[in-house]
Amino acid sequence: MAQAPLATPELKLEVVATPEETIVRCIGKVTFKSSTALQTELRRLIPETKRLVLDLAEMTYLDSFGLGVLVGAHLSVKRQQRQLKLINMSPQALQLVQVTNLTYLLE
Repeated sequence: MAQAPLATPELKLEVVATPEETIVRCIGKVTFKSSTALQTELRRLIPETKRLVLDLAEMTYLDSFGLGVLVGAHLSVKRQQRQLKLINMSPQALQLVQVTNLTYLLE
């Protein structure tokens, strides 16, 4: 079941929920300005799903605030015995994750 996309000027979020997982497509930039919208949506979704998949294929930029949201989501899903999967990361985002030694997010 698809939900209406959530958007900020920099970031659009498309959420598709199935019985097995919830997929969040991040389209645009995840920055200081848009990270709160992503964080709010992930906090809402985590209790509702067993597996949360963030599709980052159309994420064009990730800054340290966005990275903080991903780390927070990782910690939240672990606490609630859920799963988080990041897919289709851009080379820039992957490099940021590796440089900050946060590759455990990719498990």
